[in-house]
Amino acid sequence: MLMSSSEIRGVMIPVTEGRVLLPNASVAEVITLTTPDPVSGAPDWLLGRIPWRGWRLPLVAYSVLAGLAPAEGTVHARVAVLKALGGDPRMPYLALLTQGFPRLVTLTHEVLMPAGGSEAPPPGVRSEVMVRDEPALIPDLAALETQLRAVLKPAA
Repeated sequence: MLMSSSEIRGVMIPVTEGRVLLPNASVAEVITLTTPDPVSGAPDWLLGRIPWRGWRLPLVAYSVLAGLAPAEGTVHARVAVLKALGGDPRMPYLALLTQGFPRLVTLTHEVLMPAGGSEAPPPGVRSEVMVRDEPALIPDLAALETQLRAVLKPAA
């Protein structure tokens, strides 16, 4: 199936009490959750580090970061490995705890609409949107990477 130039492929990632919308190209892989190694002094949204292909990825509980939920469940959880955008060779990937499997979506101007009010978005959120009739959050990955580097620098 050919896509028009006004369409992009996205991924709806289920998190506790919400969904995260990212470009499909930003997701490297979806893996099984393993017990993270704790990070000393980490905020509650940083669950620790998990191994993946020779890297130790920071595992983020996005719902906690964005204030959607006080904690993320782990019963049916998976991990979305995301390509980092910051160009830091020590952190080329990061991990996001998901509640199930991400779902591919085709995005056009007709199905993607802004949804946020006049107030500032929650921490870690770049924008609030509606994809058809589903609310979703577009994460501020640059800010998240900056926060992760600040937390992980002493442990690196």
